[in-house]
Amino acid sequence: MKIDKFVIAIIITVIAAYIYPDLGKGESAQVLNTLSSIGISLIFFFYGLKLSPQQIKIGLKNWKLHVLIQATTFIVFPLIVLTAYPLITEDNKALWLAFMFLAALPSTVSSSVVMVSIAKGNIPAAIFNASISGLIGVILILLWIGFFMTSTGTDYSLIEVYQKLLLEILAPVILGLLLRRFLGAFALKHSKKITLFDKSVILLIIYKSFSKSFLDRIFENLSPLKLLAVLAVAILIFWIVYFFIGFIAKRFHFSIEDRITAQFCGTKKSLVHGTVFSKILFQNASFLGIILLPIMMFHAFQIVAISVIAAKHGRRD
Repeated sequence: MKIDKFVIAIIITVIAAYIYPDLGKGESAQVLNTLSSIGISLIFFFYGLKLSPQQIKIGLKNWKLHVLIQATTFIVFPLIVLTAYPLITEDNKALWLAFMFLAALPSTVSSSVVMVSIAKGNIPAAIFNASISGLIGVILILLWIGFFMTSTGTDYSLIEVYQKLLLEILAPVILGLLLRRFLGAFALKHSKKITLFDKSVILLIIYKSFSKSFLDRIFENLSPLKLLAVLAVAILIFWIVYFFIGFIAKRFHFSIEDRITAQFCGTKKSLVHGTVFSKILFQNASFLGIILLPIMMFHAFQIVAISVIAAKHGRRD
């Protein structure tokens, strides 16, 4: 099993933010803000270019599978985290909000499809669900997160957030869809380069977020034991959802291909959307690094776990 290079790049970026945090303040912080905003718009413009309306049409037929995946992604995940809310102390509210943010995120596109392919699952359904998940997530994440952001005292303007979502995410996606007939082939041809660009933007946002958190000494209250607890909770949530989907899929008598797709797509959370939405929703909040902590840990674990499971399924006849 290969070590994911992107996970290594994330770790290096966080270390760089710790050693050289000064780029995250003053004029350089404004430059990073501008670059990341442009990068976000381009990520979703390319997303629109690669989104196939025909694939979405074909995918609509297998509606039970789609309902299970989307319901798990946007309802089951948040409800699991929501059950812990009455137990949260004032000191741990930001960390709980970080898990709620993780739970409200859409599924990741590229790795879901790749892993389903390795495991010999239903690839068209994986493409459909991973693609549609990103569009649904733009709307639903505000419904889940908005109230709790206000209650935690975050500097939060709903109008400003909607404006940013419209300008930086929805408008580029729509523009990409409109230009797909002209530039779609170009986007598919250079998909590896586009993926590299996407990851570079994500690393830029992670650096900026963590450098600000390190400068504001946000992590001083997080002991190594607490960090391990965050990782343990992220892993626990993953397995609860994974086995829940497997149970429901068996009750509905899904084929092995559909069950693989449901479990792989339904347990994934997009680090790309996480970093992008965190920048828009939480803007310059000092605890932005903490907000990204669970999604980065979850992302690293889901890649390892699903890779092992995919390899096992891929060896079947």
